Amino acid sequence: MKFILKLEELAMLLLGVWAFSLLGYSWWWFAGLFFVPDIGMFGYLINNKLGAAGYNIFHHKGIAIVLGILGILFKIEALQLAAVILLAHSSFDRILGYGLKYEKGFKFTHLGEIGK
Repeated sequence: MKFILKLEELAMLLLGVWAFSLLGYSWWWFAGLFFVPDIGMFGYLINNKLGAAGYNIFHHKGIAIVLGILGILFKIEALQLAAVILLAHSSFDRILGYGLKYEKGFKFTHLGEIGK
């Protein structure tokens, strides 16, 4: 089952790459922004609850979809870019086993405990 889930995440990562190619930005934007969603982890410097909330906000695919729809509806390319980066990055993280976080700690995710 894990293999099938990783294939699904790979498909979404490739969808994000394809969607980025439609935006007309230089590829260095993709490379430069790809890890920006990880700023959500800085909450862990304060406590696990804030860390989990921050991480989950910056790695939630539902938020990526809403940003993408708003960007398309209102023709705001920056929102479309944010959506594509968020989708691609979140999918990449999930391929590596980094899921949405529980308040218990960074290694406790909806995909299971990291490192097990």
